[in-house]
Amino acid sequence: MPLTLPLWTLLPFGMLVLSMAVLPWVLPHFWERPSFQALVVGACALPVVAFLIRAGHGEALLHGASSYATFIATLGALYVVAGGVLVNVNLKPTPRTNVAVLLVGSALASLIGTTGASVLLIRPFLRINRDRQYIRHLVPFFILAVSNAGGMLTPLGDPPLLMGFVGGVPFFWTLQLWPAWLLYNLLFATLLYAADRGATRREPPASFAPQVGPTITLRGKRNLPFFLAIPVAAFLPAPWRELALVSVALASYLVTPRTLQRENGFSLAPALEVALVFAGLFVCLVPVELTLRHAASELPIRSSYQLFWASGLLSAALDNAPTYAAFAALAGSLSEGHPSLVAGIAPLKLAAISVGCVVMGATTYIGNGPNLLVKAIAERAGIEMPSFLRYSMFALLVMLPAHALVTIALIVLER
Repeated sequence: MPLTLPLWTLLPFGMLVLSMAVLPWVLPHFWERPSFQALVVGACALPVVAFLIRAGHGEALLHGASSYATFIATLGALYVVAGGVLVNVNLKPTPRTNVAVLLVGSALASLIGTTGASVLLIRPFLRINRDRQYIRHLVPFFILAVSNAGGMLTPLGDPPLLMGFVGGVPFFWTLQLWPAWLLYNLLFATLLYAADRGATRREPPASFAPQVGPTITLRGKRNLPFFLAIPVAAFLPAPWRELALVSVALASYLVTPRTLQRENGFSLAPALEVALVFAGLFVCLVPVELTLRHAASELPIRSSYQLFWASGLLSAALDNAPTYAAFAALAGSLSEGHPSLVAGIAPLKLAAISVGCVVMGATTYIGNGPNLLVKAIAERAGIEMPSFLRYSMFALLVMLPAHALVTIALIVLER
């Protein structure tokens, strides 16, 4: 179908993102109300829905709705199951402890997904540091590592890689991305250690009172099999996939004692907030994705490093899964004649897209679902989080050295 989308259909996505960046700062009391958030989301999304239906793009709208259903079912299942597992930690809140949590979370993210690892560890991470005063830097580093870069090694780790697996990329192929995984996560761990060392020097002695321990205990073990069921369900075809994921979430919720959920600080409110905001984002994303797919072949992007930056920067502004799909199609057309292909794509170009979409999804709160989820959990725990723009500037600056090294490596390897 020829592209017949007027320019105004691209604006609601930007308006919604701008609202998420500005309104919590300008109208914080209004933005905290779900009714106000629903009003903003509806004002941006409903005109797009009406136009797409009238213009004959209903199929694209249904595809967006299907992607949203899969996204929110997976996110919700991981959130509910992880909320039923209580990790009690009695560790001294030192820079070494915080770096250890970050590295453990980065490893878990590739096994149980960035959402599962994020929800499982963010609450104990906050509890470890509950007596400290200077901790605003901790959650942003957690988002960079556990909620994003840690999920680079398997298709279970992050939605773009799962989409690649469904499209024909061998399951264990992503293990070849380990140099990039190591680069980013060691960078985050090093910078967190340096920042936390500086913060601890300002802490009063009471923040590091002697503790009995150290001890780590795990409760809610009956939910562990549900973690294994989620990746199995994710490989089912629609709509069985979504039904299976909802069933897993419901079963986990029913078998988890309410007392355990209360101790864990579990609430459905953060998940509902993320579901509402991403509903609007997925709808408003449809015209953007259609335009991107239509113009992809005309973009001045040919090299692997260009694919890395283009797919990554768009993953920061859009959802990284559809961005991966669009650039995988472009990379396939650029790979014709290559002697060895992976799912129809030259290996280096596929690696560039995979790394770009996974790690640069950390650049904004909306680049990957766990980002906004962790932000909501931290805020409900009383942690003051950076604004949308301040977090984006922080993430971009922190990741820039690794981005530069990846760019140089791609240029050298493609010669």
